[in-house]
Amino acid sequence: MKSPITLPVLLSLNAGYLDTAGFLALHGLFTAHVTGNFVTLGASIAYGASGAVPKLLALPVFCVVVMATRAIGSRWLQPRGVNVLRTMHVAELVLLVTGAALAIGLGPFPDGDQWPLILTGMVLVAAMAIQNATHRIHFASAPPTTLMTGTTTQIMIDIADLHGLTADQAAQTKARLKRMAKSVAAFTIGCGAGALLFGRFGEWCFVVPPAITAFAPFLPAPPAPARKP
Repeated sequence: MKSPITLPVLLSLNAGYLDTAGFLALHGLFTAHVTGNFVTLGASIAYGASGAVPKLLALPVFCVVVMATRAIGSRWLQPRGVNVLRTMHVAELVLLVTGAALAIGLGPFPDGDQWPLILTGMVLVAAMAIQNATHRIHFASAPPTTLMTGTTTQIMIDIADLHGLTADQAAQTKARLKRMAKSVAAFTIGCGAGALLFGRFGEWCFVVPPAITAFAPFLPAPPAPARKP
């Protein structure tokens, strides 16, 4: 029997949870959707609030980790016959465990520009950078796990296009709608759970993302994108 929880759904749940918990605990820092930090950076500058430094660092840290993930996987792991996807799940898990330990040990964070928050935030940003990179490299045909705007837009387009399709086209569109809806629902549930558990347990809520990620190697990944000749 096919599991209703696929790898992209699990990772979407994790991303929504960590992005919300991180935003609440780390002075408005987005750990998964890093471009959102430009908005919160502008707000920090406008209102004179703390937290500008980690928001500035998030994008370059994210970019460096994505490039490292690609380079290590394609140039070192793959030629040696190592399972790249599983190895990257383990690397993400290690970073999430480290981030949780830092958040619990160093938090709460009264100042958003001091080293405890910056260190914690960048470790979590690095973890989500690995998740984003592995998605794009290994199952790019699946809906994104950390950004729901494009997925939601495509859902609305597909719903609008359903009328008038042939039976085969309608079946394909409905299958795609189902996959995308699962990802959006999982991300939304993750956001709600992240907010709820942060409000109840504070920084201890960060123990949940590594627990979720620990299940990733046991779920089948979608088909990898075809390589260009």
